[in-house]
Amino acid sequence: MRSSVLYALFAAVLFGASTPFAKLLIGELSPVLLGGLLYLGSGIGLALVRLVRDRGWKASSLTRAEWPWLLGAILFGGVLGPVALLFGLRYTSGSTASLLLNLEAVLTAVIAWIVFKENADRRIVLGMLAIVAGGGVLSWATGHGDTTTWIGPVAVAAACLCWAIDNNLTRRVSASDALFIAGSKGIIAGTVNGVLALSLGAAMPPPATVLATMAVGLLGYGISLVMFVLALRGLGTARTGAYFSTAPFIGAAVALLLLGESTSPAFWLAAGLMGWGVWLHLTEHHEHEHTHEPLAHRHRHVHDEHHRHEHDFEWDGREPHEHWHSHPPLTHKHPHFPDIHHRHGH
Repeated sequence: MRSSVLYALFAAVLFGASTPFAKLLIGELSPVLLGGLLYLGSGIGLALVRLVRDRGWKASSLTRAEWPWLLGAILFGGVLGPVALLFGLRYTSGSTASLLLNLEAVLTAVIAWIVFKENADRRIVLGMLAIVAGGGVLSWATGHGDTTTWIGPVAVAAACLCWAIDNNLTRRVSASDALFIAGSKGIIAGTVNGVLALSLGAAMPPPATVLATMAVGLLGYGISLVMFVLALRGLGTARTGAYFSTAPFIGAAVALLLLGESTSPAFWLAAGLMGWGVWLHLTEHHEHEHTHEPLAHRHRHVHDEHHRHEHDFEWDGREPHEHWHSHPPLTHKHPHFPDIHHRHGH
């Protein structure tokens, strides 16, 4: 569980820091082309890492039933979400957009609770309400008295909705290879956005700008997504989103400290509300007696209390390792999150 929290926080740091730098690049590129290059950098970089790790090409472990979930995640998270965010960055500051990205955690949790029936307690709900209130303060402050400045916050909120859908769809395939999931999203989404941008008349920037954009994409969209998928396995969708909601504070800090953006009292009020909401999420404790139904799947694991099984092949004793394995029924009590082994009702 502790490693899953670290994965989520590391994902937040990388993604949060990338938003202000994307704001700097938006002046040179169209939003669609910028989104394409960010994801191409992510996809190509992760594909190379996977080739080195596996010492050659290795087929995906996704089943036929899992592919629609991954393709849906790519559409919302890799194609629609980045374009909405980058369009919104044209009409709002990097620091404000970074804090508004906290809405992703709220929308992720709402979809997880309503559609996928993931459990939520009062502490999580209260934290989400605090984050929503912070987003509302920012939106009101940037749109009050101006009929055009609301476009930026609305576009950023639309991006959050797209990524919330993406997060819940990705949860369905989170037991599979995280490098393959993130790399596939990058290559497919980057190609679609890039071709669309060029067909609409966008001009390619200088090579140095292309490389800088792809480097930001590899870190902020690629490696960050790998960490996010690993966190999904151990925390579930809503909790991973809660930890990931620290990303906007990283982005806001980068925008304020490195880019010299100014702030208003509303910004700090929103930061306080969102910070309180994140603290409520990070201090949650969930424990009760629960029953594991029979389950068979494949993922990297160690022989903990949920993986006490025999092997039908010669095993060298190394852990963690990966293979198909079955879980017999089990009833016990311990602190847990709705990870891939605890997706039960309450």
